[in-house]
Amino acid sequence: MSYPSLPHDHGQNAEKLIAHLPSEGSFQTLSYIFSQLGDESRLRIFWVLCHLEECVINLSSIVNMSSPAVSHHLRQLKAGNLIVSRRSGKEVYYKAADTEKSRLLHSMIESLMEIECPDIREI
Repeated sequence: MSYPSLPHDHGQNAEKLIAHLPSEGSFQTLSYIFSQLGDESRLRIFWVLCHLEECVINLSSIVNMSSPAVSHHLRQLKAGNLIVSRRSGKEVYYKAADTEKSRLLHSMIESLMEIECPDIREI
């Protein structure tokens, strides 16, 4: 793809950067992921699911929200491919997806909040 010359040359070699600029669609995907985490409740649920696999009822108790509200947030997180689910009988269990994207977001949350992962075996 050919890019036009910039109107002003500030000596920064911007044309080389522009040649590597990701597509608008790539930024839309990233924007969607960030919008998923733009809700405090979803962040809390995601953080919990990075450490535990849980059902809706237990998640509701952990985050002090109604089951329908938690289910709504779980649908959003699942649509963003940040969590996965599995069914066991009538129960559905959720956990963070085992993906680089999910691990990176988990790490970012903990870094920005200046907290460390609890060792749930010691709790």
